[in-house]
Amino acid sequence: MENQNAAPEGASAGNSEAPSHNSATTATLTQGRGGLLGVKAGMTQIFDENGDNIAVTVIDLRPNKVTQIRTKEKDGYVAVQVGLDEKKAKNTSKAEQGHAKKSGAVGYRMYREYRFPDTAKLDGIEVGATLSPDFLKVGDMVDLMAISKGKGFQGVMKKYNYAGGMDSHGASVSHRQIGSIGNRADPGKVFKGKKMPGQMGNAKTTVQNLKVVGIDKEAGVILVHGSVPGPKSGIVSIRKAIKSTKQDQR
Repeated sequence: MENQNAAPEGASAGNSEAPSHNSATTATLTQGRGGLLGVKAGMTQIFDENGDNIAVTVIDLRPNKVTQIRTKEKDGYVAVQVGLDEKKAKNTSKAEQGHAKKSGAVGYRMYREYRFPDTAKLDGIEVGATLSPDFLKVGDMVDLMAISKGKGFQGVMKKYNYAGGMDSHGASVSHRQIGSIGNRADPGKVFKGKKMPGQMGNAKTTVQNLKVVGIDKEAGVILVHGSVPGPKSGIVSIRKAIKSTKQDQR
């Protein structure tokens, strides 16, 4: 009869071929600007010590697993690749499963590399470790990068805040039109980069210098003062503000 108490294939117990990872290990990207992925949970408000109302965005700090470590000798640069939100095997290609195997998962919803100076030391970071937000503290300024909300094909009045045409005095069916887009016979063309109707949103957007006003490690959330690009449940990349970092290095 089949032994129902036997360990499943690929389990770490008693299996020397199991991937070497330690999901209980935590690490912090203290080099450079650090880095962490989170999920936008929405907005709310808090009150500071003076009783002032502050609008904040709540970012859910789900587990970030280290999936790869880039080194100067092997890859030509130093970076740490992290994955967020594990996927099911049926939704993951064989190639991705092989890539994520060492971290103890079959795949992730999002991967992100955080690059560091060539002299950075990453001795305390290993594949499979979970990143912590300890590189941040209340009062720090951060840069947040996410994919903005997609708004589809839009005209120039909504996309670029054009004034539009006149509403009267013989203006017929041209109220929201772009108007003239070219010059005369010379140059006889429309220059590249002209603001015209087209796809709006759904682009990588970075908001700089937002202040961290709260960190709750037990709840796994971070509060930043201001709005963050993208919809709820969108993935947000968090790094220390590059402008503040440069000022600190002066």
